[in-house]
Amino acid sequence: MGRVTARRRVLRVREGGASYRPDTLAAEEPMEIRVGGRPLTVTMRTPGDDFDLAAGFLVSEGVVRSAGEVAGIRYCAGATSDGGNTYNVVDVVLAPGVAAPDASLERNFYTTSSCGLCGKASLDAVRTTAAWSVAEDPLRVGTEVLAVLPDRLRAAQKVFDSTGGLHAAGLFSAEGELLCLREDVGRHNAVDKVVGHALRSGLLPLRGTVLMVSGRASFELVQKAVMAGVPLLAAVSAPSSLAVDLAAESGLTLVGFLRGTSMNVYCGDERLETVPTG
Repeated sequence: MGRVTARRRVLRVREGGASYRPDTLAAEEPMEIRVGGRPLTVTMRTPGDDFDLAAGFLVSEGVVRSAGEVAGIRYCAGATSDGGNTYNVVDVVLAPGVAAPDASLERNFYTTSSCGLCGKASLDAVRTTAAWSVAEDPLRVGTEVLAVLPDRLRAAQKVFDSTGGLHAAGLFSAEGELLCLREDVGRHNAVDKVVGHALRSGLLPLRGTVLMVSGRASFELVQKAVMAGVPLLAAVSAPSSLAVDLAAESGLTLVGFLRGTSMNVYCGDERLETVPTG
């Protein structure tokens, strides 16, 4: 299988001196996702938790909703001309009776590590395909709980410590307990890996949970949270305008610039237990 990290020789310049030394980088490789042997998309990802990534992607696209709808996931042997296995092609077999993805979902281009949506979705599309209503989730979270999540997320990032180049997505309980963490060069991949883990563990919908991401809150990440039934998405950086629009229309609580006790709540503030002072 592919390695999570890679070593490269670099020229390091420090305080007027320079020397060559090896440096540890986050690995990035393409992964093709197939459904029933039919190519669906290619994403640039950090190898590891590939089955979770494939499963989470299908949840985000509205193809599957429960573990029982997936009959199996495997790496494709014979992925190369000489019959070898690159561990970069994953085939998902759907359970009998589960409809295959619509042809319109097929991507004739690869998904980059920075953008998995590529203009495909719209507010209406997410609204009509979401299996669960996050607006009905009774989750309540104290701001003091949210305040500790960035540090807990960072403390659990093992690969980031050696590379400094990975995003993270962490699923937390309402009490701030870390339930699952995944890392990847792409924000959307890290979230898909968390959602895919939840699907394969029979945990969807993710009611009563908080999804914490290490970067900004894009439209796509809000979409993935809504599709997985997550009622609260928190990010250490800014959301986009479309992300706020989708969160508001879906009933999702969206928190940005979460850094210590400081945070901006863009919508869904009724879920926070701290009473505003002004």
